[in-house]
Amino acid sequence: MKPLEKRGGELQLVLSEQIDMIILIVFLNTSLMNIRELQYLVTLADVKHFGRAAEACFVSQPTLSTQIKKLEEELGVQLVERAPRKVMLTDIGAEIVDRARLVLRDVDQIKEVARQTRDPEAGTLRLGIFPTLGPYLLPHVVPGINQRYPRLELLLFEEKTEDLIRMLREGRLDAAILALPLEDEGLHVEPLFEEPFVLAVPQSHQLDKARHLEIDDLRDHTVLLLEDGHCLRDQALEVCQMASANERAGFRATSLETLRQMVAASVGITLLPVLAVKPPVAMPASIHLKAFDQPMPKRALGMVWRRSSAVGKFLQEFAAPFKDLPESLLSP
Repeated sequence: MKPLEKRGGELQLVLSEQIDMIILIVFLNTSLMNIRELQYLVTLADVKHFGRAAEACFVSQPTLSTQIKKLEEELGVQLVERAPRKVMLTDIGAEIVDRARLVLRDVDQIKEVARQTRDPEAGTLRLGIFPTLGPYLLPHVVPGINQRYPRLELLLFEEKTEDLIRMLREGRLDAAILALPLEDEGLHVEPLFEEPFVLAVPQSHQLDKARHLEIDDLRDHTVLLLEDGHCLRDQALEVCQMASANERAGFRATSLETLRQMVAASVGITLLPVLAVKPPVAMPASIHLKAFDQPMPKRALGMVWRRSSAVGKFLQEFAAPFKDLPESLLSP
């Protein structure tokens, strides 16, 4: 144990050691009630309101409040600052919530291991995907997945890449489809396919007349891009940098559909992933699509899950339909 430190005239244990000791106590005294108390605490930390937390946990507010108080008494520390209209975690409460999430994730993993042993194709699979891919890829894949795994409940979460990675690490997702490369030692990456980009231009634009289009033809042109946080923005910026093209100043779209409509309105040109221009997506007649000659700009996609996942073996099989897309879908 580390030596005691003096803070504010009082002797206190180093915070990290306090947490380790508290979590040890929780494990040594683990019971159904302890797990439930941790669930109550994590939910309260998420919603920061006793009433809403109780509703989310399907208990009465007095029950949840009593259980949180009981957990504080068991651990010997205050976890929550209670105010009339505000709930805040103490410093050690916030740290314990982070550890509690891991404990609850491991409990879910234990249950999932048992379920997968009994029936690997039944249950719930939580899959994350980012907004510039989900609406255009999933309609081509999900029907086949439903047919192949009729007892599998597939829950889809559409978020930006940074949020998906955090949800994966916290155990709130089983897997996510992300743009590669992705460097994270705790995550397994299963490559799926490469998706080319096409250039969307308004009618009568200078580049619309080109019979052959190369990346260098974007030189000195301005390109409409998405706002920060979208991986498509980073990918398009990389292409622009290769071509010495520029971003349209003063404009950043919040969605791929906004980009599409801005091109249709002759505001500018943009790069679109090829799946976003394939049926059943309807393209405005005022937009012309131009394919690049080789080497085509493209992005690589992969399915990602935790290396420690109890369903890793099944996810390897589950990724197969995403690898077997018809060649016509990925051809510009």
